[in-house]
Amino acid sequence: MQISRRDLLRSSAAVAGGVTLGGLGLADAAVAGTVPLAPTTRKRVYLKGEPDATGWRPVVEGPGEPYVVRSLGAKPQAGRGKRRKPLLAFAQLSDVHIVDSQSPGRVDYLDRNDDDMDGDGQNDGHGIYKSAWRPQEILGAHVADAMVRQINQIRRGPVTGKPLAFAIQTGDNSDNSQYNEVRWNIEVLDGAEVRADSGDLTRFEGAMDGTPEYYDVRYWHPEGTPEGLEDDRPRSMFGFPVVPGLLDAARAPFQAEGLAMPWYTAFGNHDALRQGNFVWDQAFEDRATGDTKQITPNVYRTVTPDPDRRPLSKKEWIEEHFTTNSATAPGPVGHGFKQHNRETGLGYYYFDAGLVRFIVLDTVNPNGNQNGSIDPTQFSWLQSVLKKSSKKLVVVASHHTLSTMTNGYTGSAQPGPRVLGEYILGELVEHDNVIAWVNGHTHTNHIWPQQVKGKPGRFWEINTASHIDWPQQARLIEVADNRDGTISIFTTLLDHAGPAEWSGAIDDPVQLAALSRELAANDWQEQGSDRRGTTGSRNTELVLRAPKFLR
Repeated sequence: MQISRRDLLRSSAAVAGGVTLGGLGLADAAVAGTVPLAPTTRKRVYLKGEPDATGWRPVVEGPGEPYVVRSLGAKPQAGRGKRRKPLLAFAQLSDVHIVDSQSPGRVDYLDRNDDDMDGDGQNDGHGIYKSAWRPQEILGAHVADAMVRQINQIRRGPVTGKPLAFAIQTGDNSDNSQYNEVRWNIEVLDGAEVRADSGDLTRFEGAMDGTPEYYDVRYWHPEGTPEGLEDDRPRSMFGFPVVPGLLDAARAPFQAEGLAMPWYTAFGNHDALRQGNFVWDQAFEDRATGDTKQITPNVYRTVTPDPDRRPLSKKEWIEEHFTTNSATAPGPVGHGFKQHNRETGLGYYYFDAGLVRFIVLDTVNPNGNQNGSIDPTQFSWLQSVLKKSSKKLVVVASHHTLSTMTNGYTGSAQPGPRVLGEYILGELVEHDNVIAWVNGHTHTNHIWPQQVKGKPGRFWEINTASHIDWPQQARLIEVADNRDGTISIFTTLLDHAGPAEWSGAIDDPVQLAALSRELAANDWQEQGSDRRGTTGSRNTELVLRAPKFLR
């Protein structure tokens, strides 16, 4: 098995029937003169700027992006913007990866296997260790809060003007399935006071501080260089800044705003497995809550033990979603999970939003490995829910994509066969009312058309980037009945509330989120990646044939 990597997938599907509309196009016509454009990527985008003399890349603003119209089995009809009936608008957040970066349960020291900081052109890790440590990982809670603030500011679908009914997280809400990480995520979305700190609450104890005996040049040390030692390589090679006080600022309590709408959640591999790949065993559970943290392949340091670093079982993870520390939490109680889920530990459910039914799958293989699958019991449940949903538009939500549901591992955690993506696809296309599958996992924006020759159903697979890696985006999704035998699904990418340029302030959570975006843009292991995706996977109008009951 492998340590979870961030470069999981390259887009292999061409844009189906795509055309970029310049000026006032079909999708823009839906909003012209009616709904003001919200501060989304339709208005402006954030891009990586050119590196300066030190190698540091600023984040710069670019012009907003129009909607690309893509069709699947139905020709877009002129005038549909005037006929259109909005059905639903919601927000998708994915791969937040809130990290306890001080935890002994993490494997930071493996990250160097994917560096070329020696300049020899060799990369022995082949991309599989890139998520073991990130320079921006200490600011994950601040990024999540800044995204919540932006969603609350927008409140409506930018195309239809319909109020956002809810938000849904599509997994990897935590990074290492630890109790404290899970709680920080819930508290950000619920609007509680958040303190993303563990162990000794008076100081940072991890790979990034400046303690001379543990100082390692392969990590970014924002406090600077201890006397008599060389500058770390992120600063000397890539222009990373010195930010005095950052480690304390990242650990300081702050009041999260909390979503102004209900929110739902799905289970991801990082919410279940040790750094997204391995089944927890007693030795590693003891290590996570213990007092010894490995910093390099040969260096260990003593840290303050913390029982809140314990990993959660799936049943415990579900149970935490019934507990809030906020007096104004938006609900619903359980965030999608019901009493049945609490009792059984089953991580799948469905809920209705008007005419649209959401089927939320648990695609994590508890036997290990980053990729996904489901068990036969869940597959039978999926078939039964689809059968009784014939008068609903169906949207499936999960963590994994179809193409990453290839994990057939069996083991003691859950014996028996696994159902892979191709079989789930085969079931979904039997139903012409399935219109979309919304997911994450790849940390890159993708949209794929899905159909099988000779089958009545076809749908769009909408895959959204992460909060932890560049470009740190979420997505707004709107569903509309064009009342001409077609449905349109609008997707609009959303940047969090942090500005393009960090001001230098470290006492403001939104400014810390802006710094995190800049750090992510300069992650040296990510310079060859373009996780923004193609234009046909960003702002889109996805047209498809309406199901028979709507035609």
